[in-house]
Amino acid sequence: MRFLITAHTDVGIKKKTNQDSVVVTKAMAKGQECVFAVLCDGMGGLAKGEVASASVIEAFMKWFENVFPNMIGDNFKKEDLFASWGDIATQMNTKIGSYGAENSLSLGTTLVTLLIYENKYYIINIGDSRAYRFSNATTVLTKDHTYVQRELDMGRLTPEEALTHPRRNVLLQCIGASPFVEPDFYNGDVKPNEVYMLCSDGFRHIITESEMLSVFEPSKQVNVDAMKNAAVYLTNLNKYRRETDNISVVLIKSE
Repeated sequence: MRFLITAHTDVGIKKKTNQDSVVVTKAMAKGQECVFAVLCDGMGGLAKGEVASASVIEAFMKWFENVFPNMIGDNFKKEDLFASWGDIATQMNTKIGSYGAENSLSLGTTLVTLLIYENKYYIINIGDSRAYRFSNATTVLTKDHTYVQRELDMGRLTPEEALTHPRRNVLLQCIGASPFVEPDFYNGDVKPNEVYMLCSDGFRHIITESEMLSVFEPSKQVNVDAMKNAAVYLTNLNKYRRETDNISVVLIKSE
């Protein structure tokens, strides 16, 4: 399988700095293309959220460049992959938390990472950035670590109430601002003619899943330019509808 990739990030209409960080890249592994993408939504005063998100991106990219090549092969196991990612998340939580304590700062970042290798996807998630899959329908591949999601799970909120709840942005955990982190891990099969998306919460609050599917429908993503234009279009739609957060999205099309 081959892949088309693109990413787009925008400071938005209100904030002075963009505290989101994104990366998506391709490499060859065992004669096949693999894709690695990371998206982090930073938070904190004095642009320190940008420091948190960028440092986590850097840690995961170092893993992809230096550790992943030694993991691929006949003995590749998802358990080893997830354990390795969990270690990075724990280490970065301690590192960023210590930096904040030493400098009297409150800062942190969400994390969603996706690896596509040998026709399977692997995801780690902490916070409320998300991974989606678009085929003939929209599938949310991750679950938010938020107050609203917990209340939904407990049956104390309806999906309609959750959309406008005043605490919808309250995180239950994120890297750097939690005493400890408990990532969620996901995996599944990748088929041709699918679009995978990572996004910050600023990308998805005001546009609907049906609007995402209409724009990101796989048959429309014929090349990288088309994917980039689709990402920019929905980013601008968010801004037109007065989304106030930073807006970031990563797109991956399987062929």
